[in-house]
Amino acid sequence: MKITHAELSKSAVRHIQYPKDELPEIALAGRSNVGKSSFINRLIQRKSLARTSSVPGKTQTLNFYQLNHSFYFVDVPGYGYAKVSKAERKKWGPMMEEYFESRANLKAVVLVTDIRHEPSNDDMKMYAYLKYLNHPVIVVATKTDKIKRGRKHSHLNRTIQLLDLDREDTIIPFSAVTGEGKEQVWNHIEHYLFS
Repeated sequence: MKITHAELSKSAVRHIQYPKDELPEIALAGRSNVGKSSFINRLIQRKSLARTSSVPGKTQTLNFYQLNHSFYFVDVPGYGYAKVSKAERKKWGPMMEEYFESRANLKAVVLVTDIRHEPSNDDMKMYAYLKYLNHPVIVVATKTDKIKRGRKHSHLNRTIQLLDLDREDTIIPFSAVTGEGKEQVWNHIEHYLFS
């Protein structure tokens, strides 16, 4: 997909602040510092629409990026970063639950993981939660440029097993550096957006 328009349209913490135009949405979830911002920027061919930070845990709101005036990427706060205060993390829980449990426009969730590491307990809990809510999930195993090519298959299988990946869901190896997996990700996103 060619992105000709991209803007941060809204930052929200409650449903009353969500966009009212009823465009379809794809949510992006993952651990803090897993590379969600780099993933977004590579996918839409922009250098800094989604701000990358050297300080994990910076995304503290639901960020609605409107693309091509026809759909949204919704970047949700990263989870699992210990230096974010407990009070702040407690706020994120209800904010994310309200979104995932009530948003009719949500068509699928991209769960960004790091192919170098086993999925964390937080990754597994997030995946199980999304499946409990019957959301389609596209698992993106990013940072493939940082492992040897011969290890990719075993690392993907490890993630599939630990997440107990549903047959209807998919896992895609991805690199924000090389662009590996970009077209495959777009194919799956388009399927959920427009089918």
